[in-house]
Amino acid sequence: MMSHTFDPNELYNRVVHYYIDKKGYSKEKANEIAQRVVQREKTRHTCKNAECRHLMDDHIRTKGTCLVLDCDCREFVS
Repeated sequence: MMSHTFDPNELYNRVVHYYIDKKGYSKEKANEIAQRVVQREKTRHTCKNAECRHLMDDHIRTKGTCLVLDCDCREFVS
């Protein structure tokens, strides 16, 4: 089962609204938290292969092969 692609803007908006609406944080504090969360998730979704560095969405999940034509990555490295 494939999950939807990683969308940093959607994640950012959801985190900001959560902290403002549910937790009652100020807009500035919610933005600060959202930036940290998006940065952490972006790092987590990026291949750690030094020669690749493409997002997980650019890899075939079952084979690990990178979908970028000029990339030689054969496995998504977490």
